Amino acid sequence: MSLGSIFPSTRKQVEQLEPYSPGKPIWEVQREWGLERVVKLASNENPLGPSPKAVEAIMQQLAELHRYPDSSGGELKRAIALHYQLQEQQVMIGNGADELITLLSEAYLEDGDEVLVPSPSFTEYAFGGKLMGAKIVEVPLDPRFNYNLDRMASAVTDRTKIIYLCSPHNPTGSYIPRSTLDSFIQKLPSHVILVLDGAYSHYATAGDYSNGLDWVRRNKSVVVLQTFSKIYGLAGLRIGFALSVEPIIAAMHRVKEPFNVNTLAQKAAVAALTDEEHVQRSLAVNEEGRRYLYAAFEAKGLPYTPSMSNFILVELGEIAYRVYQHLLKQGIIVRYGGTWGLTGHLRVSVGSELENRLFVEALDKVLSQLG
Repeated sequence: MSLGSIFPSTRKQVEQLEPYSPGKPIWEVQREWGLERVVKLASNENPLGPSPKAVEAIMQQLAELHRYPDSSGGELKRAIALHYQLQEQQVMIGNGADELITLLSEAYLEDGDEVLVPSPSFTEYAFGGKLMGAKIVEVPLDPRFNYNLDRMASAVTDRTKIIYLCSPHNPTGSYIPRSTLDSFIQKLPSHVILVLDGAYSHYATAGDYSNGLDWVRRNKSVVVLQTFSKIYGLAGLRIGFALSVEPIIAAMHRVKEPFNVNTLAQKAAVAALTDEEHVQRSLAVNEEGRRYLYAAFEAKGLPYTPSMSNFILVELGEIAYRVYQHLLKQGIIVRYGGTWGLTGHLRVSVGSELENRLFVEALDKVLSQLG
């Protein structure tokens, strides 16, 4: 007798779900290969660490951990609203952007609705739709990993409820120019919610980049996702936020669990928003690191996608997975592109000066070994 015949069956939607596959943690690689030093360039984390102001705020709050968090997140929402020149009612905080994607799905999606997602892209966009029984419609990027928003617009139907765009895009680092984004939003019918994931927006340096907030201020059904995990260095606290029109934020609040964001995360995020010195240092390290890695890839004749983010997608062809495995053995963790169907690519986070150099040295060694 199979176990499935003696236990209750799951919902059919659950059978379609694939758990998120994160990059390997440092401890696992250390244990697996007996290494003391491991460089992790797989999860697009801030190599400078967390905002010092955020760390100080956490330390000051430790004696109050017997108290429940502020379920409304009032202090943080007010700080975010002030920072982005919005109303507090236009802000929602969550346990990472992942939770916000799920809450939006729970609030708006029903069986048979359609969710448009770029392909390849962050897998959690499809996860939220599948959870609620929606149909996932994938719209491929063009061969150079740029969005084809005309193709995306053509895929919209009467059943389309949510569209996800990520700019800068993960895992490619490409972005949507402002004029292209504006033209696309103007064409969208009123029954569609556009979600603009701006997790990497702080790193974008292109003059024609837009984070989409202008459309929130114009009262359009646009949701802008942001995170404290990247530029602010608070990935371990799991805190993100959504910016949108009041009715959408209110609907998301109706389905959220109480106390969804812990006290330390809330206090740290409030402090991090004021730490402009840390933000500027992080941007400078990232820009210098991008240039260094570009030059290294060019010297080796490896094609890469110019990035507006804190990672670079590099092409190695049929040896990509073997390069990934050999780098692990040398204590260098990068992300294999097979996660997104990009089997000939690796995604490399921009690290510190030392981390970038160690990666390039290890890559040289691996490429020479593989011939």
